[in-house]
Amino acid sequence: MYDAVADEYCYPGTTVLKNKLDLRDAEELAAFEAEVSDARADEELPAGDLDFNHFRAIHRHLFQDVYDWAGEVRTVRISKDSSMFCYPENIESEAKKLFARLAQHNFLKNLSAEEFAKESAYFLADINAIHAFREGNGRTQFSFFLLLAHQAEHSVDLERLDPEMFLDAMIASFKGDEGPLAKVVEELVNDQWDCI
Repeated sequence: MYDAVADEYCYPGTTVLKNKLDLRDAEELAAFEAEVSDARADEELPAGDLDFNHFRAIHRHLFQDVYDWAGEVRTVRISKDSSMFCYPENIESEAKKLFARLAQHNFLKNLSAEEFAKESAYFLADINAIHAFREGNGRTQFSFFLLLAHQAEHSVDLERLDPEMFLDAMIASFKGDEGPLAKVVEELVNDQWDCI
């Protein structure tokens, strides 16, 4: 659960996010959110230029059935396990820098699996630290990563994905160690596997 200061996203006196179904139970909301965002992830994702607007459009697509603010940059400060994410007043500028770097690196095209893994780990670590949305960052990041890999002509073997290991690697990257994340990504895109 995220910690937030003066969180207008939640129902008063609770940590439950205001939602379109007016669900007031955190577990019910989590189950509904997972179900509908998974269904939306199976649909074709919005087309775009692999920029911050495109990233926001993916969030909007995934969470449009759950939150009125889907695709909108958060306006409150949040933390998780005592680690602060990017302050909301800095999200736009930090995201613009990160996505500009991605464009300068030709959206990671023409890289070996190892090079792609290293560069995409850098991107994922930074976009996670920015944490542009009040909720749904991880799913949006992963969906964007899949698009990025596809456009860079790297197949991703989702059968090899260990969600717990991926999450642990994301946490390590937030603490400054991108190595485990690069290793996990390389396992997913390694050209020697039969990929989907």
